[in-house]
Amino acid sequence: MAETKVKAAPKASNSAKKSSTTKAASKPKEAAAEPVRQPDSMLPPSNPEAKEATGAPKASSPAQPEFPKETYMTWYEQMQLMRKFEEKAGQLYGQQKIKGFCHLYIGQEACVAGAVSALQKGDKYITAYRDHAHPLALGTSPNAIMAELFAKATGCSKGKGGSMHIFDKEVNFVGGHGIVGGQVPMGAGLAFAEKYNKTGNLCICYMGDGAVRQGALHEAFNMAMLWKLPVIFVVENNGYAMGTSVQRTSNVTELYTMGESYDMPSEPVNAMNVEDVHYAVARAAERARAGEGPTFLEFKTYRYKGHSMSDPAKYRTKEELEDYRSRDSIEAVRHTILTHNMATEEELNAIDEKIKAQVQESVDFAESSPYPTADELYKDVYVQQDYPYIRD
Repeated sequence: MAETKVKAAPKASNSAKKSSTTKAASKPKEAAAEPVRQPDSMLPPSNPEAKEATGAPKASSPAQPEFPKETYMTWYEQMQLMRKFEEKAGQLYGQQKIKGFCHLYIGQEACVAGAVSALQKGDKYITAYRDHAHPLALGTSPNAIMAELFAKATGCSKGKGGSMHIFDKEVNFVGGHGIVGGQVPMGAGLAFAEKYNKTGNLCICYMGDGAVRQGALHEAFNMAMLWKLPVIFVVENNGYAMGTSVQRTSNVTELYTMGESYDMPSEPVNAMNVEDVHYAVARAAERARAGEGPTFLEFKTYRYKGHSMSDPAKYRTKEELEDYRSRDSIEAVRHTILTHNMATEEELNAIDEKIKAQVQESVDFAESSPYPTADELYKDVYVQQDYPYIRD
């Protein structure tokens, strides 16, 4: 993808705080049982009457596009690949061709696409177990990722990691981690290595909103600030830690404010908007490369599916889900492309068909690939090839 020169926008204000809530006057038990509407002060209110035939709000299409055509086309193709790949993975899970855990990224695509366009080759990426989309945007073959979901030997983790442990050293994607919050200190460690080796690169470390309750986060934040590590911490706040609303787990619902305890530059980001994600990550990257240390970004986003494939998501209303769907990041980019004549409907449909074929090819590849042989159990345990005692 062609590099996009971005002028850093002013840092978002940290003065916006949550509004006070009114205590229920009666039946507190029954009120507590109702689904809790997620706070989304960073997102524009949906307005169905202001939408064009493309399904995107008019507000998403400025008088002049903020980026070149190449960037919008790349975003569209990347996000469509993530979406179609995940939709297919969901279907295959239902057919029991994919087993174990499976956490889909549908709805959150802009969190990755906007970051990849803002960073440079050599930067490291690490995330939790909702990890299929990141390597797709970085260039990992869909064949290798789908084969990994099938637990096949041709998978990017040789069939040993499955959905939650995707890795690809070639594109600097360092996982895919199943322990909640476990990747946060590892992200700081990756950044330490980049600083120690004077590479000029950084690490972007993603986590879910449930991970900010882990003690390791605070230890990592403290060390990262103390040593001014080139790391961008990102909490993908999709509103629910598994199925529990943020308001029910913490008095602090504006999660970005947690970084301020360490004097870490922190800001909320409308992560349903790929442009906003790009700008926020570009600002954070500029600080990191200048030796100014880490940044904490709260990506306010939403997942259209449950926490995992086994989650029916009964803790939220259909109205809430449809409200977020009306602000879909892919449709917003599509709307911008069409509005500014960057491509025609036919050209975008051709991209969609290409991606559909690409995803089907990955399924065919995975189904025809062999499972790992039994002796693979003893490989990749230690760097030293002849390490003793593995079999004893």
